Amino acid sequence: MTTQAPRTRILRIGAGASYAGDRVEPATELAARGKLDYLVYETLAERTIALAQLERRKNPEAGYNELLADRFYSALPHCKKNKTRVVTNMGAANPAGAVKRTAEVIRDLQLGPMKVAAVLGDDVLQYCLGHADRLKLMETGKPLSSLEGQIVSANAYLGADVIVGALRKDADIVLTGRGGDCSLFLAPMIYEFGWREDEWDLLGKGQTGADMVECGANVSGGFFADPGYKEVPELWNLGYPLLEVERDGIIVVSKLDGTGGIINRAICAEQMIYEIHDPASYITPDVVVDFTEVELEEIGPNRVRITGGRGKPRPEQLKVSVGVLEGWIGEAEIIYAGLGCLERARLAEKVVRERLKIGGVNLQELRIDYVGMNALHGEASLPPREPPYEVCLRFAGRAREKRDAVKLGNEVETLVGKGPASSSIPRKHVREVLAIYSCLIPRAAITPEIIVTEVA
Repeated sequence: MTTQAPRTRILRIGAGASYAGDRVEPATELAARGKLDYLVYETLAERTIALAQLERRKNPEAGYNELLADRFYSALPHCKKNKTRVVTNMGAANPAGAVKRTAEVIRDLQLGPMKVAAVLGDDVLQYCLGHADRLKLMETGKPLSSLEGQIVSANAYLGADVIVGALRKDADIVLTGRGGDCSLFLAPMIYEFGWREDEWDLLGKGQTGADMVECGANVSGGFFADPGYKEVPELWNLGYPLLEVERDGIIVVSKLDGTGGIINRAICAEQMIYEIHDPASYITPDVVVDFTEVELEEIGPNRVRITGGRGKPRPEQLKVSVGVLEGWIGEAEIIYAGLGCLERARLAEKVVRERLKIGGVNLQELRIDYVGMNALHGEASLPPREPPYEVCLRFAGRAREKRDAVKLGNEVETLVGKGPASSSIPRKHVREVLAIYSCLIPRAAITPEIIVTEVA
């Protein structure tokens, strides 16, 4: 298999999504007007893939991103027309199932022939269960076997190399499971420019650009706006970002003309340090990145040039995200309004606390918030200057058994008619706790597999 000949022109990579439920139409606009070489949908968080594994347990055909068909029905006609390839982790817990559904979309739209690749190998649950006594949790240092709940998922963060392998097989669409978020963007750079897997500074530069856009519209104004201090135009019409990459690793982040939002040096600086544990040694599956010499330069409206990223050899271990079922959470809330609402809410809290004792409800943890007063800052919240005219009282309790979580909600519900006068019907909800832990496993323990399907 020969590698792609080094490209001389600028490579254009669009960021079409940054989480599982992200908007559909901005990616479609990128596909239609962005003159893209690649459209990337990054849709996984640590908890997302664990939830997807639970869905696949219920239905073996499920487990991939639920918006996959909506996204592809909307964007693939433009991708086909403009010869834009797609790289995405919408495969989640079931890349093979995602390929099957993608093939149906291609046939419905009569876009064939196209090649769709599934990247497998990130599911390492059996390996982790078999080595649970030796694998150490990154959060506690204790062995994986020390977890009391049921381990339901374990997915390793694969790197760009396996995606590059799929591109070398001429895949028009690459569907992966868990991988490094930035690896989805880095893989097209490696493939198109012929970068070697040990050209660490080039990979570091590519990773720096990828890090800028893997959170999607965060870098074009989302999560940045603060009226009167940091203004973002047309926040409701954010243009999703794209990268313009040169072979030497110089990168410009921009967005489409006519879209809302803004891309400037301040936003890029915020995004660059987001989720970075050590700016000099940020560990990824592909390269250890040094951000300390990165320079950001505004070279035009909504255009920021990124230079100076560096890299060091990649780690010999890969991070694994482990999903564990750890009991249940019961939640309930009720609103009090009018004069004396705070006093009535406090009385309601006392009623519920006493009822939980009388009923023998066994909660590991109980949190009670007065939303609008102390829900975020707790005891550090500023005292109100005057009595509030309304307050939402929220209860959240964690229990090992579902029945105890249910009882908490029931006690809040019975405040209607058996507590102080309220202004709303209580809302209650019970959900299973899906906790996320991390560990490291040897890179050599993983055997990725690429399966290419030709869709006529």
